[in-house]
Amino acid sequence: MDTNWKPDLAAFPGPKYQGLSRALREAIRAGHLPAGTQLPTVRDLAWRLNMTPGTVARAYALATQEGLLEATVGRGTFVASTSPRLGPTQPLYTERVSGGTTGLVDLRPPQVPEVGQTEAFRTALRAMAETTGQGWLDYTSQRAELPLRTEIVRWLGDRILGPIGPDDVALTHGGQNAIGLIFDCCLRGDRPVVLIEELAYPGFRSAARAARAEVVGVEIDRHGVVPEALEAACRRHGPQVLCLTTEAQNPTTGRMPLERRADLARIARAFDLQILEDDCYSVAESNIPSLRALAPERVWHVGGLSKTISAALRFGYVVCPAGMGEAGRLAAQHGYFALSRPVSDLCLHLFRTGAAETIRARAQAEFAQRLQALVNRLGAFDLAWQPGVPFVWLGLPRGWRASAFTRAAEAAGVLVRPADEYALVGGRAPNAVRIAVAGNLPEEVYADAIDRLVKLLANPPGDLAV
Repeated sequence: MDTNWKPDLAAFPGPKYQGLSRALREAIRAGHLPAGTQLPTVRDLAWRLNMTPGTVARAYALATQEGLLEATVGRGTFVASTSPRLGPTQPLYTERVSGGTTGLVDLRPPQVPEVGQTEAFRTALRAMAETTGQGWLDYTSQRAELPLRTEIVRWLGDRILGPIGPDDVALTHGGQNAIGLIFDCCLRGDRPVVLIEELAYPGFRSAARAARAEVVGVEIDRHGVVPEALEAACRRHGPQVLCLTTEAQNPTTGRMPLERRADLARIARAFDLQILEDDCYSVAESNIPSLRALAPERVWHVGGLSKTISAALRFGYVVCPAGMGEAGRLAAQHGYFALSRPVSDLCLHLFRTGAAETIRARAQAEFAQRLQALVNRLGAFDLAWQPGVPFVWLGLPRGWRASAFTRAAEAAGVLVRPADEYALVGGRAPNAVRIAVAGNLPEEVYADAIDRLVKLLANPPGDLAV
């Protein structure tokens, strides 16, 4: 069922987006918009009401966060059931499907190559088995994690983070868990606002919604978030947290220059804005001061081992703002006491023996080789990439739309991510796809998958679907 619903906003004074969200709420509760009704598109309703698409998108987002609407990529926005299912309705992580009986090659998430992890884990687990004794039956503790936090500080020694020590670090079950921990520390009030890049890792949106926060996208250019757009968003929305990827923007691969980082730090200070700096997709070498170094009093620096050692470990860390380490660890304690003992002991063994650094170096070398093969094959097209980053951003040639290309690639046996997966509902999604480096596939399978994409790119459909 769809509708030509056009509310009268005269009865709802105040900001237009709030008036529209209230009109939606009342129409749904009064039964004028039954469950399952498909609402007009953002642009269609904006035209009918003589307002900007951004205003309608924000109202839809508010109603979605309240559980009144359900937005499905590729289908539209619908009135939710009056008895909605509890919990999230869409997965954040799609399980990989490469190989097996599917015949599909999955180039959506980067995949760490096997460069000695199995043997290193086997060695660490044997050592752990020989030393198990007291402490394996009691609850884990933050105090016992001090040696591991010390190793994290050493691990980050090649980054320009400013003065940091073990007391500045909180340990988490991966990077996504770290994002939730930061929101637990920073967000307050009934409807806090989180700013993200207009194209950004979907996990930011997922974690913000779980924290009952409103998510607002901020314009980006090739250097990252545009300072004027950030300042305007701060004045308009009163946000509490800004999520950024400075070293390897996901999905565009951009790296933020020092001047832009300094501009954003200045604006964050002016509006008392906390910054989440995501460094999970970090480049192999970095000579630019991080935001944590430029604004140590307000930056939460996130990293982990998923992209360099193993995603199966679910090990991450947060370098908290100066003086906030205890707050970060207390938030972790309230969520899960401390890391699981097998995970923390295994990681400590990898760090202390040097196995972690060896694996990281080997994985980076293999990624570099595979990335070069990808760039060589796709170099004739509109390609953005950065050395050390295990994915590329491909602007599609004339004749292709991202959705159509994604479907055609899947029909050819290759899975890639379209731009709209990184955009907010109603946000700007360029005509592009992200293609990841698959380090775990045989080289011939990987090369063949890329060649299939090249063939599609060189032969766009004659007419776009209407």
